[in-house]
Amino acid sequence: MRNIFSHPEKSIAAKLIIATGLLIVIVSFSFWYATLKKQEKDVMSIALTYGDSFVEFAKRSTRHGLLTNNPDETQRVLENLGTPEGVQRVRIYNHEGKVLFCSSKNCAGTAVNKNNVGCKSCHVDPVNSPALLPNPVKWSVQKDEKGSTSLKIVSQISNEPDCYTASCHFHPEEQKIIGFVEADLSLALLDEALFKQGLALTIYVIVFVLAVSLFLGIINYKIVTHPVHELSNGMERVASGDLDYAVPVKSVDEIGVLASTFNSMIKDLKAARDQREKWTQTLEEEIAKKTEEIRKTHANLVQTEKLASLGRMAAGVAHEINNPLTGVVTFAHLLKKGFPPDSPQAQDLDIIIEQSDRCSKIIKNLLTFARATPSEKGKVSINDVLNRTVFMVQNQEKFHHIKFNIKLEDSQFIIVGDSSQFQQIFLNMFINAADAMGGRGNIFVSTRKITEDGKPYVEIEFTDEGTGIKPEDMQKLFEPFFTTKPVGKGTGLGLSVSHGIVKHFGGNIKVKSEVGKGTSFFVRLPLQEK
Repeated sequence: MRNIFSHPEKSIAAKLIIATGLLIVIVSFSFWYATLKKQEKDVMSIALTYGDSFVEFAKRSTRHGLLTNNPDETQRVLENLGTPEGVQRVRIYNHEGKVLFCSSKNCAGTAVNKNNVGCKSCHVDPVNSPALLPNPVKWSVQKDEKGSTSLKIVSQISNEPDCYTASCHFHPEEQKIIGFVEADLSLALLDEALFKQGLALTIYVIVFVLAVSLFLGIINYKIVTHPVHELSNGMERVASGDLDYAVPVKSVDEIGVLASTFNSMIKDLKAARDQREKWTQTLEEEIAKKTEEIRKTHANLVQTEKLASLGRMAAGVAHEINNPLTGVVTFAHLLKKGFPPDSPQAQDLDIIIEQSDRCSKIIKNLLTFARATPSEKGKVSINDVLNRTVFMVQNQEKFHHIKFNIKLEDSQFIIVGDSSQFQQIFLNMFINAADAMGGRGNIFVSTRKITEDGKPYVEIEFTDEGTGIKPEDMQKLFEPFFTTKPVGKGTGLGLSVSHGIVKHFGGNIKVKSEVGKGTSFFVRLPLQEK
């Protein structure tokens, strides 16, 4: 404890104790001074209250003698009023300053000093000017010959009707004030009480300052100095390489948090050192792991390129098939001319022509979808693109046991975009639904108009009766190369590409799924505002 004050500029605790001690001294002195002044003000207020009461009592006591013009009675009353302890003198004088009656017989007939409170309470300059004060002050305080406080208080004797109508000593009615009652009262008892209270208050303040300073020093040592010393010692040991040391500070305040953080830092440093030592042993495993990830990514890219090549080859095969189909339709029409319209042969040829046209339309849609053309934005009817896509997939083997439930609103839902890209989105939704149902079940497709954030959208809903999506897979649906299908059944790019196309046109895709019951995809695309 003594060491912290040997060099206070180097000790936080010493600075805190000195600063806080000075603050306590200043605040305590201010409180002490304000309390003393408040006590003096309260005591003087009480003295004035009792002084006014005494003067009013003197006026009432001498009223009868003054009204009856009985000087002996008035003098006797004043002498009696001057006998109690603390009453120094009581006198009555007229407006000219002549003392008419006095509790001390030797002062009767004398003249009042015009500079006393009786004259200055009303006049601005009693010696040179009769001007009156706007706010009279009818009391004053001074020290007597014994050093005690003396209160001089004055009250006016008004010219009442009983006075100016009396025949014994008639005063003009215009004269408002006919005299004054003045009392000198000793406040020695109050001075003694104030002194004792001030002395007691001073002692209390000194004891308070000393006690608080002592406890403050002890508390600062326990809370600040000792924990900081422990922290400093811990830092020195860690700097020397001892990472097994922990600072023994268990408090929950800021220093405790600092110590806890310091201990955590030591543990992290030790863990980092151990990790660095083990890194050489695990480096080959990390490299092998990253190599395997790169290999899988490359395999996915190869599979994607394979599918792209297969798509180009399928488009070429479809184009080659389209030419023989054209010949079949042409020769079927020529053969039909050789038979009557209602003959069985003509009906068989109509079936050949109808099925050949159907094959031609399927191939045409496939070629249109597979054709690598630049993206061209234009007005596209979502319902028309949906109908073309459904027609194209219905004739594929994967969809032979799947029933399409189509519910499209009458509106065409015109969107500014690329119809081939929209067809790619819808085709991917149908293929995913068929895979989820194992090629059997119902696919529900519907369109509707909705409003989101004040803007019109067309919402296309694709609902299947498949196995559903696990909750842990929902957040990864639109990541590239993420798929839940077996190897060779999917690349994990369909939803990612569809999501990118929808985002490009200012829309979004929402998913609702329940494991074992099915999945619903909601594709929202912005409509062209009129």
